[in-house]
Amino acid sequence: MDTRRFLVDADSDGQRLDMFIARQSGDSLSRSRAQGLIADGVVSVDGTVVTAAKRRLVAGENVAFVEPPPLDADPLPEAIPLTIAYEDDDLVVIDKPAGLVVHPGAGNWTGTLVNALLHHCGDSLSGVGGVKRPGIVHRLDKETSGLLVVAKSDIAHRGLSEQFAAHGKDGRLVRAYLALVWGMPVRKVGTIATSLGRSTTDRVKRAVVPEGRSDARHAVTRYRVVAISALDDGIATLVECTLETGRTHQIRVHMAHVGHPLIGDNVYGAGFRTKAERLEAPAAAVVKAFERQALHAHRLGFVHPVTGEALDFHSPLPADMRELCTALDVSFPE
Repeated sequence: MDTRRFLVDADSDGQRLDMFIARQSGDSLSRSRAQGLIADGVVSVDGTVVTAAKRRLVAGENVAFVEPPPLDADPLPEAIPLTIAYEDDDLVVIDKPAGLVVHPGAGNWTGTLVNALLHHCGDSLSGVGGVKRPGIVHRLDKETSGLLVVAKSDIAHRGLSEQFAAHGKDGRLVRAYLALVWGMPVRKVGTIATSLGRSTTDRVKRAVVPEGRSDARHAVTRYRVVAISALDDGIATLVECTLETGRTHQIRVHMAHVGHPLIGDNVYGAGFRTKAERLEAPAAAVVKAFERQALHAHRLGFVHPVTGEALDFHSPLPADMRELCTALDVSFPE
């Protein structure tokens, strides 16, 4: 086992130890796995073992931890509770909570949505996605909550994949998200169209890149303002974002690109964390305690790939985002 060492930079100042390890590991370790390492006493800060996952880091400190050996990659059924919005013989629509990884991968071999689906659906999941991703047609980031459809039959998998590949251009697919962002967009309705690619400074991050770059992928996000904070000249805004493409971290990168990063997004909005200091104590405490990007997939519409019926599902904001909206005096749809 190798020991990995990282210097806490300015962008990571104040970050929880478990979140820092998960992000610095380049997605090879989940946050829950990082918490396990900390509890096991194999993580040190400036040479001192730390066993508190919530310990806040200070710029300039050195973090070291022992890289654990890889776990078995074959997913097994796990009795993880699921919130099911709809289910039939061909597909199931899940309302995914924040913190749940969609499918097994490096550092996340267990505790994923796939593990939960294997327990819930048994052998009925579509095998088109392969052993690690049975039935999976699209994904949500680990810390993004909301609606996601999974195929239970191969014909459903193929039909849904076609709709997601078209990105709604044929009118069949609708994907809309609610995001709480810093600041108030000048335009109440807008379209963000850029090329996205891998960041040159952090391989985990995505960035707006020139069109001609080899990894550049066209990305389009439409947004509209839903509600504006009544505090401090609109310190935050609830926006609805509708995807015309489905790139990794697309909404997070696009909103940061136009100067309105998502609240809680310490990857693309780290420079905005000090805005919480402008708030009164109760609101500031809620914002500082919110440790995921404020993003929720609240609407998913598609044509049933077997019956041809147009389906449209809506998910209300989860409790943590409702609390955040209330603290910032932002009205939100029920």
